Amino acid sequence: MKKIVKLFVVLLVLCAGLPQLASAVSWSPLVEEGGEKTVKGLMVKGTIVCLFQSGTEDVKKAISIGDILTVYREDQKHEPKAVGKIKVLSYSGDDYLKSEVVEGEIKAGDIAKKGEVASLVISPGDSCRNNEK
Repeated sequence: MKKIVKLFVVLLVLCAGLPQLASAVSWSPLVEEGGEKTVKGLMVKGTIVCLFQSGTEDVKKAISIGDILTVYREDQKHEPKAVGKIKVLSYSGDDYLKSEVVEGEIKAGDIAKKGEVASLVISPGDSCRNNEK
C-alpha cells in the first residue's frame, strides 16, 4: 500500500510540474514565422528604409552617400545570410541613414554591412524624414 501511495505522489508531482516545464522553453525570435507574419513588414525594391547607426566618425568615414550595403538576416542556425542590398541616400540626423532597397526583401531587424561597419534596419524610411539634415 505504501508503494502505491509513493507512486501516486511521484506521478502527481510530475504531472503538476510538466506544464511549467513545457512553457519554460520558447521559440527563438529568429525562427521564421509562418503565413502572414513572414510576409508582413517586408520591404522590397524601391522601398525607402531607415537605418540606425552609431553616428561615430568611423561610420561616417566608412559609409558614404551612394554606397551599396549588403543586408543580412540570421537564419534558424543563427548564421548571417545575405537577403538583399540597399543604397545609402542620405544621413538623417546623427544616428540614422536614409536608404533605398535595390535588391532582395528586407525586414526591420536585419543588419546592413559595409566592411566592418554595420547598421540596423529599423523601419520604412518615413521615420527618417523628421531627422534629415
